[in-house]
Amino acid sequence: MTSKNTLHQILECSPDNIPKEVFTSDSPILIKNLIQSWPSVVASKKSPVESLEYLKKFSTDELYTVFFGEPEINGRVFYNDDCSDFNFQVLGSSLNQLSSVLTKHFGDVNAPMIYVGSSMVDKWLPGFRSENDIEFDDYDPLVSIWMGNKSRIPAHYDFASNIACCVAGKRRFTLFPPEELENLYVGPVDFNPAGQSISMVDFSNPDFEKYPKFRKALKSSILVELEPGDALMIPSMWWHHVEALEDFNILVNYWWRNSPMFMGSPQDALEHAIIGLRGLPDDQRQIWKNLFDHYVFSPDKENFEHIPDNAKGILGKLSKVIAEDRMQRLSKKLKR
Repeated sequence: MTSKNTLHQILECSPDNIPKEVFTSDSPILIKNLIQSWPSVVASKKSPVESLEYLKKFSTDELYTVFFGEPEINGRVFYNDDCSDFNFQVLGSSLNQLSSVLTKHFGDVNAPMIYVGSSMVDKWLPGFRSENDIEFDDYDPLVSIWMGNKSRIPAHYDFASNIACCVAGKRRFTLFPPEELENLYVGPVDFNPAGQSISMVDFSNPDFEKYPKFRKALKSSILVELEPGDALMIPSMWWHHVEALEDFNILVNYWWRNSPMFMGSPQDALEHAIIGLRGLPDDQRQIWKNLFDHYVFSPDKENFEHIPDNAKGILGKLSKVIAEDRMQRLSKKLKR
């Protein structure tokens, strides 16, 4: 599977002077060699064993959540045949145990998939960021580490924007803009491997008879491969399929949002709307669509000018106090 589309690149940049526009970009950006000076990257370029030994300097007794898949799944994190369960087991492992198992399978062409996803760096590796970090002036990012051997994570989106930093091994990303939703054949909303809906298409062997519109998605895809030291900025809501390509891989990523945390999760609002609105009769659903346009998607200030400012509530300027008060009221209603 190939893509002729390209993406913007930044070639001269260091972790403490990332251009402001990177954090607000609505299209992906490859930042070559952004973290090449990180000690963790320097260690990884020597050998996977050096890389693991470097991590152990910061290790705690906290167990990592590990996805373990038999060799037959070829590293693909997915469902079983009838989508009643997943094709992997979830285990707990210390870093020493993880290191031992990974090392055992170096060079093994039939290795099982060993995948550690989204583990908060400050919890699992306290002190790591004192030597390996990038500077965020205006945001307070969530910083996570991902590691393991060869794996394939199906295309999914995240609400938060993301800078993904390749520390060890290589990562291949296939990116799609948000509007390709209907061409990616997305699976269940409320039952998925890691909390986000995923594309059901096997990118290594697409079934175009079953998923014909995927050809259209591919025309707008962007393919990028990260080497140790490189970073990729993925904007909010962009779909990304991620492959770890080596016997040992580490990625550290920074998630942040360009809106206040008190606004809550749009994903929660989507799921509640599916439950509360999708099953209505067509005429009622159209009325609610108009209401959503009026209040949410195409609001006009003139629509609310007749309401005194002190009475506008969530229709006025949204604050943390107003949002949290309304959230508490909604929470009580949902518990009834």
